[in-house]
Amino acid sequence: MMPAIVLVRPQLGENIGKAARAMLNFGLTDLRLVSPRDGWPNPAAGPAASGADVVLEKAQVFDTVAEAVADCPNVFATTVRKRGLVIPVATPEEAAKQIRSTDERSAILFGAERSGLETEEVAIAGTIITVPVNPDFRSLNLAQAVILVAYEWSKHVDLAIPTESGEMEPRAPHEHLEGLIGQLEEDLDAAGYFWPPDRTPATKNTIRTILTKPGWSTREIQALRGMIRTLVHPRERGRRSRQP
Repeated sequence: MMPAIVLVRPQLGENIGKAARAMLNFGLTDLRLVSPRDGWPNPAAGPAASGADVVLEKAQVFDTVAEAVADCPNVFATTVRKRGLVIPVATPEEAAKQIRSTDERSAILFGAERSGLETEEVAIAGTIITVPVNPDFRSLNLAQAVILVAYEWSKHVDLAIPTESGEMEPRAPHEHLEGLIGQLEEDLDAAGYFWPPDRTPATKNTIRTILTKPGWSTREIQALRGMIRTLVHPRERGRRSRQP
């Protein structure tokens, strides 16, 4: 289940907007604000969000951290210090695995830009998330912290592929991918590509791996198959270009 991103006492509208942009980059839309310093909505957030308006429009505002995470059994607090609390510590990757392993709602707390989270706010969490950064320079801005955590969560989530129109394009059915692989293998075989014969199975496995990784949409697979078809059966040059 998608985790909620909770910004505790965020100061600048620009930073809220940048955090929203970082969220939507990796498919997160549940933004919760706890006592934003300059109130909400904040006109400075929109331009900084660079189009992540859906996140800002859905943002909820709360007076306390406890209220913001009331519906979340799993709460994580991002901080570089343990603050003397006996709480498990995880990297962003480890925390993402925990979030993905449960159907219960999770929330991730991010503190104010200058002061971070207070000890009593960290104590609400069941796990602390600490980013393994350079110990001699631990400074991360709010959006950077959000994007690190959001990226780790998204790594094993099938995100839709945005089209030019902004609509979300789903991944192609597996049978479409098999059609692409079959077409390419057939045409390569006809061209004598698979040589020597004893290496053919390994070569085909390599081709399958290359084509499986990107997560093509149906539209993209159709485009690739059209390109292969044209390379194998080129149209007459005169039909493609008209000389004056």
